[in-house]
Amino acid sequence: MLPRSFASYVLFDCIGRGGMAEIYLARQKMQLGITRLCVVKQILPALADDPQFSDMLVHEAKLAARLSHANIVEVLHLGRADGRLFIAMEYVEGFDLNDLLGRCSRATVRLPAEFALYILTEALRGLDYAHRRKDDAGNTLGVVHRDVSPSNLLVSFDGQVRVCDFGIARANDNIRPGEVGNTLGGKAGYMSPEHARGEAVDARADVFAAGIVLWELAAGRRMYKSADGARGLLELARRADVPELPSRGWPEEQSLRIVLGKALAVDREKRYRSAAAMLRDLEAYGSRAKLMTSALSLGQWLTATFGEEVIARRRARERAVAALEKGAPLGIEPIAPTPTVVATRAARPMSKLAFVAVALATLGAAVLANAMR
Repeated sequence: MLPRSFASYVLFDCIGRGGMAEIYLARQKMQLGITRLCVVKQILPALADDPQFSDMLVHEAKLAARLSHANIVEVLHLGRADGRLFIAMEYVEGFDLNDLLGRCSRATVRLPAEFALYILTEALRGLDYAHRRKDDAGNTLGVVHRDVSPSNLLVSFDGQVRVCDFGIARANDNIRPGEVGNTLGGKAGYMSPEHARGEAVDARADVFAAGIVLWELAAGRRMYKSADGARGLLELARRADVPELPSRGWPEEQSLRIVLGKALAVDREKRYRSAAAMLRDLEAYGSRAKLMTSALSLGQWLTATFGEEVIARRRARERAVAALEKGAPLGIEPIAPTPTVVATRAARPMSKLAFVAVALATLGAAVLANAMR
């Protein structure tokens, strides 16, 4: 049931479940009454109890906690509570790129080319920082994300782009195929050929994955397609047979193809040697193609197109949790229905299902508050 207490957090919204973890939006109450929103990933027990997996996850999470950059989601806490291994991270209010593209598809709204390019260039800034990060002795940490994919690129309602889940992919690589929690199916479509073959990887593997994301944004479809699921995608990734980029009206497409050709080179010696090198060429392309934009413009488009109803529902849940913490549930009222705008369609009120969800969240807070008295 939600909301519920966990360690120093109150979990109040389940925002995802995957092969590795259950993901919750939470409030953390700190000293002097300060609270903040964050994301808590509870690792599935079958994985948390695996010494090899948990040791690798802890090691990688410690490295990720040293990363502090505007384009990287900050790791706040790694620990165990109530028998569960968990990671707490900075909360980014918005969508991951996979979710955003799905919403665009369902609403028949095309993600503007300038925003697609902006998202990718900002992600490259975060990757470049991580790849170059040094320890206190001046030695490179050797951080490689290993799972650069749309689901790990977050876009906030203020137009900020952040890369999340540094360190988690390497722990996942230690899971044998078929075991509980194996997330191969989600990442095989974005693997570099050397990663898919089980070879050692470096920053150029992340460059290749970023190239796949860029190819898909420009093409409007997945680069690899397989009827055999994860195994078929893995075989495609090993061969790295990159299809020709279809023409969809992006300006200066030949220049874009040159960038993609270098990012998606099968021989990594012919690939961009760093995320910074790819970023420079991509920014030069954007300037020539007149596809420059800003975080402000992206944020305004995202909020106007998809964000208002999402924000309204989440604010209602936050109010329920705040009331629970104060022990005064009787004054809670669901917030008024908020219109949502999808492209040029007429505004429509919050759906009955969404409004019921708000009411149930409020009722749940009241019941729990009374039970805790």
